[in-house]
Amino acid sequence: MIFVGEGALLRRAVTHAATRGHPVDLVCSADPLDAAAADAPHLAAADVNAHADALARACTDGIVWSLNNRQIFREPLLRTDGLHILNIHNGLLPRHRGLPSVAVLFALLNGDTEYGATVHEVDAGIDTGPVLAEHRFPIGPEDRYHQVMLRGIRACHALFEETLPAVVAGTAHPVRAASVEPSAYYGLRALDRLGTYRDHPAYARATDLGPFTAHAPELTRALFPRPARADPRIGARFT
Repeated sequence: MIFVGEGALLRRAVTHAATRGHPVDLVCSADPLDAAAADAPHLAAADVNAHADALARACTDGIVWSLNNRQIFREPLLRTDGLHILNIHNGLLPRHRGLPSVAVLFALLNGDTEYGATVHEVDAGIDTGPVLAEHRFPIGPEDRYHQVMLRGIRACHALFEETLPAVVAGTAHPVRAASVEPSAYYGLRALDRLGTYRDHPAYARATDLGPFTAHAPELTRALFPRPARADPRIGARFT
């Protein structure tokens, strides 16, 4: 199997798979250490889609896992024969499609009462493929951004561990299409309307990034924009 993504979530999944005796054929990430626990080959690729042939040659069981992965799978990788691509998504689909860092924020602003993680098959859309399983947990009335995000990450890893045996055995099947419930997409453009929520009663909770401040630069820029300063040489303003 092949792993694509980054960070601690990816590394823990690679380690778990290797310790359970599953073949880790390749790890595609920015950090070579992500592959160290499995003593697996590593590929640093800015665009994993450009390496479809290499992934097809390397994968011995046809399984490709996407965890904490910001790359979007496209052609020719999506139509490569023999590869079954699965994504572990931090959020409930299709309600929380897009960037988890943004989805958690709006889940709190929208008054969602639950959040979670989803494993789904990857298709040509963004977080639109058939859902194989999900892990839900409640959002309390006082829960803050960093608390929900951390629970979401833990739910992602738990879901990976729970579904791995069935995926390997070929018995993991869609429980529903991702499109059967109300859908919302949270990308960077969603942050453009963040200013309209300044007086929202949940704004303080929804923007309390805590330790995730360093890991969500797109939110940090939106919440704490750099003030413009004057250029004394030309009288212009710049950031």
